[in-house]
Amino acid sequence: MSVLHVVFSPSAAGSLRKALFLAERPDRVVALFDDLSFGPINPPEPNLRRAWEGDVLGYEEMDLGAEDHAFWSEALNPQQQVLVWTSRRSPKEYAGFLEWLSRFGAAECGVVDLTEMTTRYRRPDGRLSEPEPAVFAAMQAEQILDDHLFDRGRPLSAAERHRHLGLWRRLREENAALRVAHGGGLISAPLTHFDGLLLSLATAQWQKMARVVGMALVTFQDDGVSQTGDLVLAARVRALIETGALEARGDPTQMRFCEVRLSGAA
Repeated sequence: MSVLHVVFSPSAAGSLRKALFLAERPDRVVALFDDLSFGPINPPEPNLRRAWEGDVLGYEEMDLGAEDHAFWSEALNPQQQVLVWTSRRSPKEYAGFLEWLSRFGAAECGVVDLTEMTTRYRRPDGRLSEPEPAVFAAMQAEQILDDHLFDRGRPLSAAERHRHLGLWRRLREENAALRVAHGGGLISAPLTHFDGLLLSLATAQWQKMARVVGMALVTFQDDGVSQTGDLVLAARVRALIETGALEARGDPTQMRFCEVRLSGAA
């Protein structure tokens, strides 16, 4: 029987599909495009989340209705063998997994949990890195095969399922702006959670806004987590500009064409 692979990162889905092709496996892959690590999740209604992204983060509403419907229709079909991929070091992947598990019910599934796994990434010059925490979204198809990830799936125990679902119930009740990795799980956090990091990376000299956001992402990578993406970070830089904590020249809605510095640095 072919397997349905459920993932919560479109970039990871691409590598996984290539790995399946190389392994000559007929399995299918479905990916959740929505990122449940930020925005309202009680209920996780797509229209409410898109409106929040516009009102709070300042982004035009993105129509994910068709993708969202297609994902849930296929990912919740119990008439197939299901293998779900996640990592507690990635709030996007783990939050997506928790919502999926809360909808999937008690049906049997296999889980590939990459939280404790390390891998060796191939550098641009072809050399392999020292072992690093595995980030599914950054893995290449060849790594998936070399690390035998298809063999790492295992069923959830009743205690694990209970713990996951209990955490998601609490997070949904709190319904915070952000969910971040902490202590091997997720905790709720305010929208300002990353502001201190962004201000610490700004200087008295003008820097590209994209550089400040990129350095924050590298900081997460150095810590072995994937806390959030540039969508949230760029929105917070714009908020810091609006509050006067940062000065800007250029268009803050275009990271590559805007420079920022600490206020009062002139």
